[in-house]
Amino acid sequence: MENIAHTENQIQYVASFEDFVSASFFGEINAICWNRKLVGDFSEIIRQVELNENIAELHPNDLLELKLSEQGQLAREILLNDLNTLKALGASPTLNLIKCYYRDDNYPFFPTDVYSFHVDSSPIPVDTFLCTYYGESSEILPNSQAKKKVLIPEIQDELKKIYRGAEEDFESFLSENFFDLHYLAKSMAQPIKLSLGHLYRLAIEHPKSQVLPCIHRAPKEKSGQKRLLLIC
Repeated sequence: MENIAHTENQIQYVASFEDFVSASFFGEINAICWNRKLVGDFSEIIRQVELNENIAELHPNDLLELKLSEQGQLAREILLNDLNTLKALGASPTLNLIKCYYRDDNYPFFPTDVYSFHVDSSPIPVDTFLCTYYGESSEILPNSQAKKKVLIPEIQDELKKIYRGAEEDFESFLSENFFDLHYLAKSMAQPIKLSLGHLYRLAIEHPKSQVLPCIHRAPKEKSGQKRLLLIC
């Protein structure tokens, strides 16, 4: 698959960073992948970083302070290059070491945390960038294999039970609490696990989008295993 541009399912694969940033979403294609093979030992970086909370952001200076082997240095160089390259595009990437994400238990029938299938939203045309270097990787879902949760009658009835405002403001209530961004996978759905090391662009929901937003979710982490994730 290396160095070959092609499409598969809802993903367009490209062979260079230049193609990655210039490629357009179209039709059912709402994810673009820079298909690359990384070198280096990313686990060495993870072992050297003390994680006292569930999530910690690693800054360039944090990486530069680490005493690494040759393989660890190769991994660090890739991380720094990815951060700098995306910043040069005007993006604001963050590199996170993750033990686990926050779990939303405010509404047991409708969690709105990142473990739920959801789309990202913005009032302006931007994309979501992400790359998992180590650990479990994110999943995406074809739009045809999901239902918007707020459109499912049983779920909408439950939401109306907890809503206390005027009927005409119900849609605003859904939006303000991010309920309208979450999806339920259909019974025969087949989520697609994103590959380690590849850099992805995901279409988000915004007024000028020509395609449906990419439905995705964070994976359930394996016990004792951290994730190293770049996202913006």
